[in-house]
Amino acid sequence: MLNTGKIYGVNGPVIYLKGNIGFQMSEMVYVGKEKLVGEVIALEKDLTTIQVYEETSGLYPGEEVVASGNAVSVTLAPGILNNIFDGIERPLEKISETGGAFITRGVSVDSLDGEKKWQTHLTVKPGDELHGGDIIAEVPETPTIVHKCMVPPDLTGTVLSVVPDGDYTIHETLVTLKLLDGTTKDLRMAQKWPIRVPRPVHHRFAASVPLVTGQRILDTMFPIAKGGTAAIPGGFGTGKTMTQHQIAKWSDADIIIYIGCGERGNEMTQVLEEFSELEDPKTGHPLMDRTTLIANTSNMPVAAREASIYTGLTLAEYYRDMGYDVAIMADSTSRWAEALRELSGRLEEMPAEEGFPAYLASRLSAFYERAGMVQTLNGNRGSVSIIGAVSPQGGDFSEPVTQNTKRFVRCFWGLDKSLAYARHFPAIHWLTSYSEYLNDLSPWYQEQVSPKFVDYRNRMMALLNQESSLMEIVKLIGSDVLPDDQKLILEIARVIRLGFLQQNAFHKDDTCVSMEKQFKMMDTILYLYRRSRALVSMGHPMSVLKEDPIFEKVIAIKYDVPNDRLDLFDQYHQDIDRFYQNVLDKNA
Repeated sequence: MLNTGKIYGVNGPVIYLKGNIGFQMSEMVYVGKEKLVGEVIALEKDLTTIQVYEETSGLYPGEEVVASGNAVSVTLAPGILNNIFDGIERPLEKISETGGAFITRGVSVDSLDGEKKWQTHLTVKPGDELHGGDIIAEVPETPTIVHKCMVPPDLTGTVLSVVPDGDYTIHETLVTLKLLDGTTKDLRMAQKWPIRVPRPVHHRFAASVPLVTGQRILDTMFPIAKGGTAAIPGGFGTGKTMTQHQIAKWSDADIIIYIGCGERGNEMTQVLEEFSELEDPKTGHPLMDRTTLIANTSNMPVAAREASIYTGLTLAEYYRDMGYDVAIMADSTSRWAEALRELSGRLEEMPAEEGFPAYLASRLSAFYERAGMVQTLNGNRGSVSIIGAVSPQGGDFSEPVTQNTKRFVRCFWGLDKSLAYARHFPAIHWLTSYSEYLNDLSPWYQEQVSPKFVDYRNRMMALLNQESSLMEIVKLIGSDVLPDDQKLILEIARVIRLGFLQQNAFHKDDTCVSMEKQFKMMDTILYLYRRSRALVSMGHPMSVLKEDPIFEKVIAIKYDVPNDRLDLFDQYHQDIDRFYQNVLDKNA
């Protein structure tokens, strides 16, 4: 018999129950006549506190609360991809069929379609010894992703019987297992997992492979590793969501989980529309075939916003356990922190800085710690990379969410308002951003791209830093008084900024750039710098050098060299040599 209790008090999304009624911590409960979904968040001797994931207006003291006997969990089975859920894994398409554009209260819909039959290939036979995480069946979930059904992590036993290959629903028995204690257990495609508990792994690996995004400023300057963590902080209109869209579209992750946490509904609509039209460059199928959206927009209840992050994480860990590389886009963790703040205020907890709860840092760290490149229980290698957008009010990076996020991520892509207003996108500022993965990934760059790659990257970074120092002088006294070698640094830094760091998301050749092309672009820019520096050291003034259109020509490389014609770069080296010779001949 399930435990029940009576509502004693209602405070927004938080309700109180009097007496010791036997509920468990983190247990899922159904509240009132409409069976609203809630979760137990505090237990005292004679008081139980519950957060409700739906609108609580109309609830009154005395209504019944029924326990479910389980923690708040998600259903894991084929059908997750190419789908859109709310914060507690309710499919929004199914809800819209019955309740229209807005979620009706107390709506009860199965997370995944239990009627649909999936073409299933069994990979085990009677007598096999199975452990937690072992793969029992393979199902082509979408044209691009094969779903691998696994033994739940806490089970070990011997296979008694296996069904033949064929079409099955997610709730039909595929394998019967005899457990160590002599009991039998039926294994189906579907399994449940509590959202707040990380799924177990065999062990973790150090960062060694980059998540290649096709965005030059990220891949070259501030790379993120597979299984890494990154934060994108920036004020309103600086391009957080667009940067995440670009990474979701072009990165070499196998699966994308996009969590819209407290974001505007129109932004989620944009993701839906764009991703369903876009073609996956690797496979030629729609991008949605490897994407799941968790839409928890700003008009949805606050408590569900808090859960949406964990729902997305659990889905990502599930696919990681199959051996896939998963990238999570959390947009935005600030809205999630605001949900924590609101609930904390309702619970009358002692506030810390700016009203956020004192446990903000530990919650953020627990979230980012669930990323990583791991060896799964079945011996495969998979990864979860987390890229979290942060929306500091007024673009102030000193506020608590940005500062605490900075402590736990190893990659910081700081967006700058002045760059965004100057139409320089991605508006990631090269002086405020950093990546701690650079040293870890250097061996990969040296082997896979070029032994010179890291050296070139550091040289370009040094030129940008020099430009920044010189600009301080220029602001005071103008650029005319600078010696020619310093004028050259300013000119080359301009070429780096416009020709390399700035990237056009709407240009077919510039929206996504291979590592090889990125290296060749760096090589060309630095070759121009070396030749120009040789001319300046011979006494040729910058005014003479700038008469030649070579600087503008190198800036335009990103458009003029298609991604499949990298042989054209040789021509640029010849053009730079010609420019060098021309200056010498003119001023001999």
